[in-house]
Amino acid sequence: MSYRLLIVLYVLIGACSNPATSQVEEITNQQLTQLMENKELQLVDVRTSEEVSQGIIEGAQNIDFRNPDFKSNISELDKKKPIAVYCGAGIRSGKAAAMLQELGFEKIYDLTGGFNQWDAENYPVAKP
Repeated sequence: MSYRLLIVLYVLIGACSNPATSQVEEITNQQLTQLMENKELQLVDVRTSEEVSQGIIEGAQNIDFRNPDFKSNISELDKKKPIAVYCGAGIRSGKAAAMLQELGFEKIYDLTGGFNQWDAENYPVAKP
């Protein structure tokens, strides 16, 4: 077996045994404000429209996690751009982040404490 063939096999075996997987990074309110400076960040509020009517983080788009079309709606976003998700307290956004991983999104952030903590710490809230 030639040396060149061994290198090719090594690369192929390594690529198959270590698939690239995205990781969900839990972030704080302060980290989110820094990330929001990146114009490519996709910020998604996964709360219901009733919850959003009380306020939303500026620049976020609402895609309701409880909507039966959530998976197809979130799939329309750019998988190569970073995405940050939040809900009321962090439960739904955690589930949404796991779904984003399954869908192949490359960089996923989940806001710890969700909108409730954002609001409680007096970060800016937009009224829809």
